[in-house]
Amino acid sequence: MAVVTVTDSARDYLASLIEKQDVEGMGVRIFVTQPGTRNAETCLAYCPPNEVVPTDEAKDLEKFMLYLDHNSVPFLEDAFVDYSKDQMGGQLTIKAPNAKVPQVSDDAPLPERVQYVLASEINPSLAAHGGDVSLVEIVDESVAVLRFGGGCQGCSAVSLTLKQGVEKTLKERVPEITAVRDVTDHTQTENAYYQ
Repeated sequence: MAVVTVTDSARDYLASLIEKQDVEGMGVRIFVTQPGTRNAETCLAYCPPNEVVPTDEAKDLEKFMLYLDHNSVPFLEDAFVDYSKDQMGGQLTIKAPNAKVPQVSDDAPLPERVQYVLASEINPSLAAHGGDVSLVEIVDESVAVLRFGGGCQGCSAVSLTLKQGVEKTLKERVPEITAVRDVTDHTQTENAYYQ
């Protein structure tokens, strides 16, 4: 079963919303749309008893049942649902670090582990500048060949991003990687974050 954490405050908040629906046995379903892609979104929806899918994983949260969409389970590993009150009422937060790419094991092939780190740790940071990086190939058994896109392509700070950010993170998370190489054509600067 996937490890999905629902804090007490989130459970209480969701239970209060369910109570307002006035449907006996109403639960909550958690799922990922477009799992394994950069457009993945983690969602919560009401789940009345007649919409429970037999293949989904059920988790009893005492106040209601949480149903994990069967196809989303690998992408929901380590998901975290929290609710915090604020001046505007409150904020429900869902964090699913593996929604864009499922978690891989330590003995997975090297390219899969590199792609996982790029998708789960590096690309979310680059996305703030409209950029991304992808793995082209592994050469010489330990060099990750990368291609930057979006706001990173043609960006004047890309060499700093490559060495201080991407290479450092990859070498820490995937010790077999000894270096990274950028094969991006940085002469194209129309979308560059910094010019």
